[in-house]
Amino acid sequence: MVVMAIAGCGPAYTVAGTIPALIAAVGVAGPAALLYCAIPVIGIALAYRQLGRVDPNAGAAYSWVARSLHPFLGFMCGWSLVVACTVFMASSTVPAGSATLSLVAPDLADDPLWAAVVGSGWFLLMAGVVAYGARIGARSLAVITAVQLVLLTGFAVAALLSDGSGAEFSLSWFGFGHFEGQESFVTGALIATFAFWGWDVTSNLGEETRRGSRGSGFGGVIGVVLVFVLFALITVAVNVLMTPEAVRNSPDGLLVSLGQQVWPGVGGTLLILALLLSTVAMLETALIQAGRTLFAMGRDRTLPRAFGRIHAQRHTPWVATAVIAVVAGTLAIIEAAGRRPGDSLLSDAVSGVGLHVTLYYSLAGLGAVVVHRKLLRTSAANFLLVGLWPLTGALFMLWIMIESLAALSTTALTIGFGTLALGLLPMFTAWLRQRPYFEPGRLDAGRARAVDDSFGGGEVDTHVIHEARSRDELLTDF
Repeated sequence: MVVMAIAGCGPAYTVAGTIPALIAAVGVAGPAALLYCAIPVIGIALAYRQLGRVDPNAGAAYSWVARSLHPFLGFMCGWSLVVACTVFMASSTVPAGSATLSLVAPDLADDPLWAAVVGSGWFLLMAGVVAYGARIGARSLAVITAVQLVLLTGFAVAALLSDGSGAEFSLSWFGFGHFEGQESFVTGALIATFAFWGWDVTSNLGEETRRGSRGSGFGGVIGVVLVFVLFALITVAVNVLMTPEAVRNSPDGLLVSLGQQVWPGVGGTLLILALLLSTVAMLETALIQAGRTLFAMGRDRTLPRAFGRIHAQRHTPWVATAVIAVVAGTLAIIEAAGRRPGDSLLSDAVSGVGLHVTLYYSLAGLGAVVVHRKLLRTSAANFLLVGLWPLTGALFMLWIMIESLAALSTTALTIGFGTLALGLLPMFTAWLRQRPYFEPGRLDAGRARAVDDSFGGGEVDTHVIHEARSRDELLTDF
């Protein structure tokens, strides 16, 4: 599950797109933005771990928030995740195609339509892998993630040992002194939140994972810590190699330029390969996360019941996966066909998806505190790791979401809240039809055999949860 969490964050993809955006926004304060965002994100990962131990559920935050706070909020968590994954996949399909063409047909790499066609091919391949079963996908992700980590770590170490035109490293880069006011910090934190997003795919697999009540949540926590170390190391390396002004003025091939500067000759090609592998891996994890959430919503009949169907042999949510793939692929083709030179959906998509992520992360963090409120006074570890840290993470995410609204473009706000508002129609339709999902039913950690120290504690009794689902509703054994 640690591999799945790291793959979900897409190390090379983040280094190519998000880290340059972070440096362009806050300069040498980039490492600090990553650090002070990683701390609350780890709090959210702890909240996911605790909620996953009580209820391993394919819907994850969609189910947990509904039963801990309110069904309407839970539905919006699920909807925001599905929309965020769909927008991300649509905006990432073209980069996947461009990276592929850069390796095999460089003359076509800048053609958005060709890039969209090739990227859609990768996307359909990943959809087939996800529909076939999570197990084969996990094996491929293990190889892809290992290659990424080796290449990126080698690049970062080599960069730090080389002579650059940027700034001389200082530990003050991890402090608050380099932010140009609160707005600068908020901008950096929103970008950093997107950089860490994706680790929570482990929780969507908890229902179909052996010992999923323990392994899925723990994998998410460790994954966040490891990608923070990698992202911080590379951000420092880029600041040493280049000035923030040079990063801002660089074309989309910044990663290739850095690779050639550090490893002349083959550096650019190797990092393009890492970018391609990372993008493909993120397409796969986003499909898994969105598909499992959509499956849970169909199973609860808050969306059409067809989404809750699973394949008779493979036991995967093939209908939900197919619908997500078709919608995201169609959006990618439309966006590529209508794009003018220099335009890109990616920057606005990052901001819009960031709003979705901060929303459902914050609600999940609050839900975890509510569910485990009776355990908070049983030990200092529970108070910190089950209560205070997740609560701090939730409040931080809410603050970032609210403070960032004034600085976002109309397109980013449309992606963020316009698409979120579309979810109100199916939500109220399901509510008026009196679906069982909206009936009172609290998620209580007391139902599990929790020991006083919940964080280091024993097994939870999840058989009650699984007995409530018929055998044909269960997904694959991952």
